[in-house]
Amino acid sequence: MGDRPILLLGGTGEARSLAAALDESGVPVISSLAGRVRDPRLPVGEVRIGGFGGVDGLARWIRVHDPAAVVDATHPFATTMTAHAATVAEQMSVPLLRVRRPAWTPGPSDTWYPVPDMTAAAEHLATLIAEGRSTRVFLTTGRQDVGVFADIADAWFLIRVVDPPTSELPPHHQVLRSRGPYDLASERSVLGTHRIDVLVTKNSGGDLTRAKLTAAAEAGIPVVMVQRPGEPAVGDTVESVEDAVEWVTRQLRPTV
Repeated sequence: MGDRPILLLGGTGEARSLAAALDESGVPVISSLAGRVRDPRLPVGEVRIGGFGGVDGLARWIRVHDPAAVVDATHPFATTMTAHAATVAEQMSVPLLRVRRPAWTPGPSDTWYPVPDMTAAAEHLATLIAEGRSTRVFLTTGRQDVGVFADIADAWFLIRVVDPPTSELPPHHQVLRSRGPYDLASERSVLGTHRIDVLVTKNSGGDLTRAKLTAAAEAGIPVVMVQRPGEPAVGDTVESVEDAVEWVTRQLRPTV
């Protein structure tokens, strides 16, 4: 299949699965992780960790390493990297694929309060608390967003993160360091043990952390759901690892 590698922008479960599938097929892959998690789960194959240095840095890297294509399998909320990849791929005429996992959608038993961003999530949560509808919060938005909730003093927070938060925290809280995937039984236990009455999360999609939504619906717990930010238009987009493997194969074997 040639020696030119695929640059895989990763850090997600889909990216790790894709790296493994391509490696098994003999496709050289260089996975790039942002480096925001101290001890990330590394994919198989070659890995680079850390930012590129913006659009110019990514362009320089591509000129040096000459990848056959770029596959963006970053998190749905990693908007900066996705925008940089789209810009550079267009400027340099490099084939680009976006692996965009499907968003979660509410079912009949779900009670969701969709909000456009993290600030709106904190404002809506504060309203629920002021109305006496919520006092014990399960916050699963990631450590970088915890500071948005720091001024909410009339509720208790269970803050689940992989690495410790570095921002200011709400006055009443417990930090739970944990890494998914999570199963339904464990999520039921978390909600029940800590007497959670509202869940605040991002619409990340995928199966690795979906169980908390099922457990919340079963318990009648409402969810403040931060909607996904917009993404730049990308010519080729798939939702599954299998489709991504097919796309890469077509790029490397255009006559097949």
